[in-house]
Amino acid sequence: MTTTMKHIFKQGTDLNQPVLLLLHGTGGNEHDLLPLAELLAPEASVLGVRGNVSENGMPRFFRRLAEGVFDEPDLIARTHELNAFLDAAAEEYGFDRRKVVAVGYSNGANIAASLLFHDATSLQGAILHHAMVPLRSLTLPDLTGIPVFMASGTNDPIIPRQESEELGSLLADAGADVTMHWENNGHQLTAAEVQTAAEWYARKFR
Repeated sequence: MTTTMKHIFKQGTDLNQPVLLLLHGTGGNEHDLLPLAELLAPEASVLGVRGNVSENGMPRFFRRLAEGVFDEPDLIARTHELNAFLDAAAEEYGFDRRKVVAVGYSNGANIAASLLFHDATSLQGAILHHAMVPLRSLTLPDLTGIPVFMASGTNDPIIPRQESEELGSLLADAGADVTMHWENNGHQLTAAEVQTAAEWYARKFR
């Protein structure tokens, strides 16, 4: 079977744990978030994926027209592409497709949110570091009980606070179990928010 996205799969020691789907930020790759997975659940299997779009040589998961302005048709197509890739990867590597928790940062968090916006069965849960509302043209599916952790910066120059709050509200209104965490920082991924995410993950999935 040929898969459509560059990726790395590492079999965990505890196959009852969800598979951690690692989704990097702009310019990252499939290895970027491995240290986060190690902090969240060192015994879990991990699937690190590289985005298929290149922006000036930097991998991304979907195109954008400008900073904070998404190419919506491309985002929708790439969301379906990633969802189909997860189906194929589950078959190839023999993991439970229903037990996948996304861990995304920035661009990766946005496509993880888009997965939830499109398909309630795509993820068992999600950790979204510095995410925006991916689309406003969709009616969200029933996300009842799906745990979502959102970490955002109060001084993020890329994502206004109300943008993160709106995403949290949209997910919660669709039934997701949303936990919002704020850091007095910008767009960077901080050790403190990762530690808080790990504590949240332990409560929800271990």
